[in-house]
Amino acid sequence: MSRHSIPQLAKSDLDRLRRFRLLPNLTKIPLFSGLMVALGLVAWNTESQLVLWSAYIALGYLWMSMVTFMHDATHSTLFKRPLLNWMFGILCMLPIFATFVAFREDHIEHHRHNRSPRDPDAFTMGRRGVADFLLFYAYALIGGVLSFIHFNFIYPFTQFGPRQWAIQLFEMALKGTVYWLVLDLAAEHDVLDKALGLWLWPVLVLSLLNSMRFIAEHYGTPWNAGQLVGTRTVTSNPVHSFFWNNINWHIGHHVYPSVPWYNLQELHRVLEPQILASGAVVDRSYLAVYWQALRQGPESEPQLEASLAARTARAAPAVAPV
Repeated sequence: MSRHSIPQLAKSDLDRLRRFRLLPNLTKIPLFSGLMVALGLVAWNTESQLVLWSAYIALGYLWMSMVTFMHDATHSTLFKRPLLNWMFGILCMLPIFATFVAFREDHIEHHRHNRSPRDPDAFTMGRRGVADFLLFYAYALIGGVLSFIHFNFIYPFTQFGPRQWAIQLFEMALKGTVYWLVLDLAAEHDVLDKALGLWLWPVLVLSLLNSMRFIAEHYGTPWNAGQLVGTRTVTSNPVHSFFWNNINWHIGHHVYPSVPWYNLQELHRVLEPQILASGAVVDRSYLAVYWQALRQGPESEPQLEASLAARTARAAPAVAPV
């Protein structure tokens, strides 16, 4: 499939959209952090199983909020100073079983080779063999476990140089130290079960939500056709856009990753004529896209061509018989 050129914006528009603003970060990062602390206190002190599990689910949902901030840090758009982006990314990934440096290196490569044979995240594409089906549905169910293996072992051992390995080992040592101190303190006070529940159940919820979001961003879009049409925007709803920091407006992010999260909706509006003209994929619901992906399973190029043809046919206006 032919690769589409990057949409062009007027320099004034692009400069405006790339302009850094501190206030959105100073507003939302403390807000979400405070909500997570409050939910953690509720989960820690409640006697109700309904309240407990509701708090776990809400915490997992809010972890996605923090992960999408971390995602901006990988592109150095969260803060002006590179060191602050690195510090935030490392701290944000501390409770999660993957390192920031591995995620960052993988993610930049994903952007460079989006939806192509060299994309490290294009695991949904294959030959629809047994191994492809196992990997695809395993990611849907235990994406966190597979991410742990990928970011801590497979990707570093195959891609890292000395600098990346130094950061990787520092992060792993930091994680191990913090985990040991926190869990040892919890065991000493006989609350290890509560501490593990407060940590691991929300991370599991995050894993399930992240698998849905990750698959929806690119599954079923044209293969090896570039950033514009090889990415899906999910207009979703204002709640997801607010709490997940506009990550659903994903086409614009892939075309211009230097635009920070708070300008992605406006970027979409500016690019919308070119998005429509290119036939890039825009859908309304994460759940609808994810459900379709689960029904169809892993992709192959022939299966994808048939799926895209069927989508085009559904979208074509009906012609009344003469």
